[in-house]
Amino acid sequence: MRLCRVDVAGSPSWAAVEDDLVRLLAGKPWETLDTVGGAIPLAAVRLLPPCEPTKIVCIGLNYRAHAAEMGKELPAEPLIFLKAPSALLSPGGTVELPEQSQQVEHEGELAVVIGRTARNVTPADAPAHVLGYTCADDVTARDIQRREKVYARAKGFDTFCPVGPWLETAIADPQGLDVELRVNGAVRQRGSTSDMIFPVAEAIAFISRIMTLNPGDLISTGTPPGVGPLQAGDRVEVEIPGIGVLRHGVAATGPGIAG
Repeated sequence: MRLCRVDVAGSPSWAAVEDDLVRLLAGKPWETLDTVGGAIPLAAVRLLPPCEPTKIVCIGLNYRAHAAEMGKELPAEPLIFLKAPSALLSPGGTVELPEQSQQVEHEGELAVVIGRTARNVTPADAPAHVLGYTCADDVTARDIQRREKVYARAKGFDTFCPVGPWLETAIADPQGLDVELRVNGAVRQRGSTSDMIFPVAEAIAFISRIMTLNPGDLISTGTPPGVGPLQAGDRVEVEIPGIGVLRHGVAATGPGIAG
């Protein structure tokens, strides 16, 4: 099943995606999957980030090949950091390049949205707390990250967390997915979630022993190798077969589309 958040006449709603149609849900998907009203063409709605996070938790250096390209040792435990929910960007939105950075880079990722409150869960129980999976771009001001050695500013600018286009709930094995990122049609990143150091279930369990994960929270699970720079005018696509394609633009200045 595919779930999305849409803007219909200025009102955000969750919906189920069926082919090229959406059907609005009667509530949030962790509360009900009942639909209301008739079908609406997908082209007639504006997609919003398919999450409602109290927090965005990201896993750093979670692919062996990415750790190697960055010249860093493999972490002994998941390296977690937070992005502010204000960094969210809707599918089709525009990442804004901040004046403070001269080296903004892309990081295509598999992301997880929580569907049941998770606190002190085990890896075996973690999948039962997942609502669905989606695509994300963990946009990073790399020069700031290197200077400051902490991730809050480098990762936290508005528009630095494009997510979408929707959630796929029927992923049997999140460790068997391909992740590809393209810039202007050229492949920049390509990898498999099988290369993760800490699989999705282990990461969820680890985070839940630190902070309670609430329904709607977003976890971005790390990036494969090939991270690289973004320039104004670029068009970015993050594709995970079985989920979909997240698209966003890049601009020096602009309105962006957060939601």
